[in-house]
Amino acid sequence: MNRIEVANNFAKEIRREVIKMVTAANSGHPGGPLGLADIYAALYTSILNHDPKNPDKKDRDRLILSNGHVCAVRYAAMALSGYFPVEDLKTFRAMDSFLQGHPSTRYMKGIESSSGSLGQGLSVSVGLALGAKLKKETYKIYTCISDGECGEGMTWEAAQSAVHFNTNNLIAFMDRNYIQIDGNTEEVMKLEPLDQKFKTFGWNLINADGHNMEEIFQAFEKAKTYTSGPTLIVFRTVLGKGVSYMENNPKWHGTPPNKEQEAQALAELV
Repeated sequence: MNRIEVANNFAKEIRREVIKMVTAANSGHPGGPLGLADIYAALYTSILNHDPKNPDKKDRDRLILSNGHVCAVRYAAMALSGYFPVEDLKTFRAMDSFLQGHPSTRYMKGIESSSGSLGQGLSVSVGLALGAKLKKETYKIYTCISDGECGEGMTWEAAQSAVHFNTNNLIAFMDRNYIQIDGNTEEVMKLEPLDQKFKTFGWNLINADGHNMEEIFQAFEKAKTYTSGPTLIVFRTVLGKGVSYMENNPKWHGTPPNKEQEAQALAELV
């Protein structure tokens, strides 16, 4: 199989594990993880420099998850990559589990930052990018941000700083699905023209279909070769992608399916 076929199959497995995790926990966020599955499949199968058997290796790329509530997609991608047994995903959100509802460096390796409150991830990433440059390290900082958190001021302070300090080792990517917990982003807090705002700040801007694996790979490859400043990839995504009753429905931002709904979802994700 070529890398696109490998990543597409990996994305399908991620989606199935996300559904099973959130159902077993009877808690969590299925919509965002399903929408990000293709992007995380590309990252973990090909784009990231990482080693599941040596998660702390010095030259690894750093992946920051700013919108920590979608962590089911990252946990699934990590388990399927070999960081820990896939069976452990069943403990998602349990009181004694290392797979908490928001990632924490206290409980597991392979996580670069703890996340909970939205809007902090880009600031953390700018600091990591500057630190890497000072140490003359060559790894990249990848940062997953949501569109909804762009309604927060800290995001824009970080965006400005990233350009001012020329963090050309920083690649942010946005889950642009137009949905947050209270509904459509443009009704909660108008963000458009969101991509052009970053471009005006001085970011290198790439737009791509977050469900077209070829476009996903091309976007990351273009970002990796840009050396004049930070890059933002705006991925157009569908909340709940792959599960018919979840797609584009704000209800599934943070609602777990029941057993009957789980069965329907898994039947569709074949």
